[in-house]
Amino acid sequence: MFDYRYHALSLAAVLLALAVGVVVGVAIGDSNLVSSAKSGIVHDLSGEVSAAQHQSGQLRSQLAAEEAFANELYPIAIHGLLGGRSVGLVFLGGSSNQVDGLIRDAVAHAGGDLKTVVAVREPLDLPGLAHDAAGTRYAALGAERTRAGEQLVERFGAVVGRQLVSGGQLVGREFISRVRGRLLSAFDGQLGKLEGLVVVRAEPSGMTPEQAQASAAFESGLIRGATAAGVPVVGVELSSTEPSQVTWYKAQGIPSVDDLDAPAGQAALIYALTGSHGAYGSKPSADSLLPSIVQATTHP
Repeated sequence: MFDYRYHALSLAAVLLALAVGVVVGVAIGDSNLVSSAKSGIVHDLSGEVSAAQHQSGQLRSQLAAEEAFANELYPIAIHGLLGGRSVGLVFLGGSSNQVDGLIRDAVAHAGGDLKTVVAVREPLDLPGLAHDAAGTRYAALGAERTRAGEQLVERFGAVVGRQLVSGGQLVGREFISRVRGRLLSAFDGQLGKLEGLVVVRAEPSGMTPEQAQASAAFESGLIRGATAAGVPVVGVELSSTEPSQVTWYKAQGIPSVDDLDAPAGQAALIYALTGSHGAYGSKPSADSLLPSIVQATTHP
């Protein structure tokens, strides 16, 4: 049986849909309404952009002020901490004038002297080094591709590290002089007793697995020899250094600085050379930006 109630509801729904359609159509066709809405949106966006630009300007001014404060405070924070100490710099796998200059300035501001700068030639010329070390146990360098051969390379590195910071005293000086030509790609300054050593390591590249293994053994030995002599050893790199060498420095048990190109990094280097121990800088691998005030001031 036909139900008029359902028919009435259907007609009402159709009429409602038509009414909505007419309203929407009028709204779309009303250019003044569209223009008004567009103007409102543009006005709101312009206001947000202006606010963002104002905030950006404030942040830039604040950052500039903080950088100026840090630059002014930096010389005061490290003044006299090295007190005439002699410091050495070792590049493992390539040197950098920028890094050399940053370290030289930082050490000078702290009252120290960058006395010795060397760059180790990598990959190592083991046959040539063995020839120059004739008459010593290191004449067998590179003769064996075994664990014993690797240990000999590490011991060779330890001797070089120990004698480098001790000024090549006694037989060490003669030994370093004998192997210097093949071992080092650069040498600046003079051998002398050091009271701090800065290490800059570059990621090995373009080497065979055997060459990379020999370089790693030598580098670890050099760090071990220098630290065994009781000299603070610090590993450093720039903020842009990739891949970062902080993990390697940590594995060697030495403090590190990953933002040497910043005043905070240069200050951290000086504190590390005077006894602070940690991974300092701005990268995720860092423990903190700087040593704590208590830690830093207990090692004047």
